[in-house]
Amino acid sequence: MILIYLLGYAAFAVMLPRPAGDERTDAIVVLTGGSGRLERGFDLLERGMAPRMLISGVARTVRPSELAAAYRVDERLLDCCVTLGRESFDTRSNADEVKRWSQRRRVRSIRLVTNDLHMPRARYELHKRIGDGELRIVPDAVPTDPDLGAIFLEYNKYLLGRAADLIGI
Repeated sequence: MILIYLLGYAAFAVMLPRPAGDERTDAIVVLTGGSGRLERGFDLLERGMAPRMLISGVARTVRPSELAAAYRVDERLLDCCVTLGRESFDTRSNADEVKRWSQRRRVRSIRLVTNDLHMPRARYELHKRIGDGELRIVPDAVPTDPDLGAIFLEYNKYLLGRAADLIGI
């Protein structure tokens, strides 16, 4: 059993997702919580990779003007094309928020932006809630330089999420 765990851990560490190419989608979804994510999302939006963007997990105290200033983004872009999702607080609730947002807007494809360590868990939670065929997800991982402790922590969070589903919690 320990050998299976260690092999899974090694595979998780070696096969971290990469940034996506220039494929257009109906929307960009950025999950907050790590460096480089918002920068990547705004860059993609400004380059026209999608016409709209959801930033999931934004604190209620954050104002659009503060975001525009912090990331050097034109406020008009935020007004027309960016939704600040304020309903989520973790990966599971991010997935719930993305599902509701994409269904309300009839979005058929998203570019999911999160960091490389978080991507497997984020994709799993989204697939679990949305199902196959309903929403095409293009993973766009922001590269990190994780140490073994960070990989260990994220791998175990991923496994715990899968285990929770197996026992129904």
